[in-house]
Amino acid sequence: MKFAIVESGGKQYRAVEGATMDVDRLAYEVGKTFDFERVLLMADGDAVLVGTPTVGEIKVSATVVEHVKGPKVLSFKYRPKKRIRVRGGHRHHYTRLMIDFIGKPGEQRKVEKKAAPVEVEKAEAKEEAGAEKQVKAKKEAAKKPAAAKKTTSKSTKKVEK
Repeated sequence: MKFAIVESGGKQYRAVEGATMDVDRLAYEVGKTFDFERVLLMADGDAVLVGTPTVGEIKVSATVVEHVKGPKVLSFKYRPKKRIRVRGGHRHHYTRLMIDFIGKPGEQRKVEKKAAPVEVEKAEAKEEAGAEKQVKAKKEAAKKPAAAKKTTSKSTKKVEK
């Protein structure tokens, strides 16, 4: 498996070829392709190139897929006996990147990209259709009158000693 450690926004990320990753918000438009400037390490199977501090001959190319918000982070300040309670929070902005290429410039790509999102959407649509059929079957079963159930009362029998 081919991967690289890249630096973006003062943080280090593990970039795997053909996969997506979320980094701090970047000032690129959706669909734009760019190269990471700082590649710290590159591994291809057993071959590992470690930079001092960067690996100069390696190129990591990425495409901006979308800009997303992270999960909500809540903060709560509380001071007892003073009636001070402050609740706040925020959602961090991220840029989702698709890693297109890791290697030396001019090198041919060996691995094909992962399944396109269109195929995933088709599979989800099939699952939703199956769920709708189950809901319709339950509604039809509810409309039919229930058969009279035969009940036996054990409490009516008295045992005398």
